[in-house]
Amino acid sequence: MTAPVLEATGLHRFYRRGGEEVAALRDVSLTVQAGETLAVVGPSGSGKSTLLNLLAGLDDPDGGRVTVAGERLSHQGGTVRARIRGRLIGVLTQSSGLVEHLDVLGNLRLAASFRSAPPSKPQLMALLEMVGLAHRPRSRPSTLSGGETARANLAVALVGHPVLLLADEPTAEVSRPEESALVDLLRTLRPARGGSVLVTHSEAVAAAADRVVRLVDGRVS
Repeated sequence: MTAPVLEATGLHRFYRRGGEEVAALRDVSLTVQAGETLAVVGPSGSGKSTLLNLLAGLDDPDGGRVTVAGERLSHQGGTVRARIRGRLIGVLTQSSGLVEHLDVLGNLRLAASFRSAPPSKPQLMALLEMVGLAHRPRSRPSTLSGGETARANLAVALVGHPVLLLADEPTAEVSRPEESALVDLLRTLRPARGGSVLVTHSEAVAAAADRVVRLVDGRVS
């Protein structure tokens, strides 16, 4: 039987606030199968961003474990987690993850360099065409509109065909028409043999998912 694209089991994460211990996540478990898009919704402060950081290997849980495509991501050294993330995971954040001194194509090349099989320039240009940026490969991030920045970030997250796409409020900084276009791209460009997790407040983004999970006070509701 093929391993799930993502399996998170019994995740706990605690923080110290003064002399008090605060639970950000309590016994959260998620599974994403190949071809599936999961939306995680919930009010501000419910633990959504904390969860995404654990799923991306940007932070480590205090309890529980995360595996991606059968590889254990959690409770590994930071360098090991970074290598796994580079090979298997695309991360799309609500703020721009683009490097300002590189143009759009340069940002794609940088992201592609972390993949197992970096794509060629024609493949990078084909990806820019898919996200509607074929005319802006030499543009610096500061010259892009909000919608163009969001689409460039999506291209960076998807370059090299990661098996898992993690998106944190992917439409937070775009207008309503741009949100609709970005949702269409998230639906059509999602990893073909992988899966996606979309953390969102947007009803439109949640509606594009195959399944929705709600977080409330650090627990799956």
